[in-house]
Amino acid sequence: MVHKVIEWSLRNRFIVLMLSLGIFVWGVISVKKNPIDAIPDLSENQVIVFTEWMGRAPQLIEDQITYPLVTNLQGLPRIKYVRGSSMFGMSFIYVIFDDDVDIYWARERVLERLSTVSSTLPTGATPQLGPDGTGVGHILWYTLDAPKLDLGEQRAVQDWYIKFALQNVQGVSEIASFGGFQKQYQVTVDPNRLLYYKLSVPDVINAVRTNNNESGGRKFEMSDIGYIIKTSGYLQSIEEIENIPVANQNGNPIKISDIGTVQMTGEARLGIFDQDGEGERVGGIVVMRYGENAAEVIDRIKLKMKEVAKGLPEGVKFDIVYDRGELIKESVESIKRTLIEEMIVVSIVVIIFLFHWRSALSIIIQIPITLAVSFILLNAFGISSNIMSLTGIALAIGVIVDNGIIMSENAYKHLSERYEQWESSNKKSSEI
Repeated sequence: MVHKVIEWSLRNRFIVLMLSLGIFVWGVISVKKNPIDAIPDLSENQVIVFTEWMGRAPQLIEDQITYPLVTNLQGLPRIKYVRGSSMFGMSFIYVIFDDDVDIYWARERVLERLSTVSSTLPTGATPQLGPDGTGVGHILWYTLDAPKLDLGEQRAVQDWYIKFALQNVQGVSEIASFGGFQKQYQVTVDPNRLLYYKLSVPDVINAVRTNNNESGGRKFEMSDIGYIIKTSGYLQSIEEIENIPVANQNGNPIKISDIGTVQMTGEARLGIFDQDGEGERVGGIVVMRYGENAAEVIDRIKLKMKEVAKGLPEGVKFDIVYDRGELIKESVESIKRTLIEEMIVVSIVVIIFLFHWRSALSIIIQIPITLAVSFILLNAFGISSNIMSLTGIALAIGVIVDNGIIMSENAYKHLSERYEQWESSNKKSSEI
């Protein structure tokens, strides 16, 4: 079979050259389409389910949330295994699917199962899906350089302006905010006053909830003019919360201010984000969507940041603290430079040792064609151009050249043997 292929190739050299040229052009197009990243994505094909039930101990979280979810999610199709983790106020479920399963198909199956399981969970515990990213999806970290704003104001700008704008960028799964204070009204009740007025904490919570609401009205006409009636019941200040009545005793209203204090403060924090030892910072983490091109997503994010920066308060600007784009560029450029240097050195060595330009050309021309085929296969199998894949291609060049040299020497050997046979036959014919 191999002899027939070689014979056909020798007889149809023009067709072989055209096929090689076509493969090379296809490879060049594949290089431009191939996604670029610094490191390969070796994370598992997983869907994360997290549930908040604040204030509960890990053992209670394990018994009431994690265990029911794990046992119900284990029956999903094309699943490998389910992992569960419980901590204070939080439950995490990691559903691992087969590697060839589409991630969005897997998320749909998990959502279908959660719709039937949620009714068995405690009140206030609602399972949610994590972002459709991977373990290496953190492609860019940024902070806000805002010396004129306090940490609460910076976090408000991040959560209510920057986050919504950057989440619209194509290829972004999530913008995770960190640092600063999330403003909230905090009601601190006095246990002794609650006991004195014979009230409980649920009574206070219920009073605040019922008074922080709006109800619809109706339309009525007066003097040929239509009016729409509505109530505005949302709490907007500390004074309004303090004046909320909790109960009525002997005709006297018991207000929030009678049993505790109300203040504007930040949500309780478990840590801070300090940058370069110069103080706390507020910022965000850009999480890339599954299967996206990291280099292109980073370029889109930076372009969007320039647009968002025009609407920031005076003196506020972005400070990028981690940018995988720079790592990608440096890694790819290093590998490209190595490939070019290796091709040049190999070509010189082949020419010097063979000292025959046609033989050297037949070996050297294999290198770009093989690289083209490599990128065609990378696209076919969904593998990105990263340090590992490009290094493998660089190491394979030596094997390609060795094979070419062996084939050339083998061809020379057979040609010399045939030439000797031809010379001996000519001598015999001349003697006759």
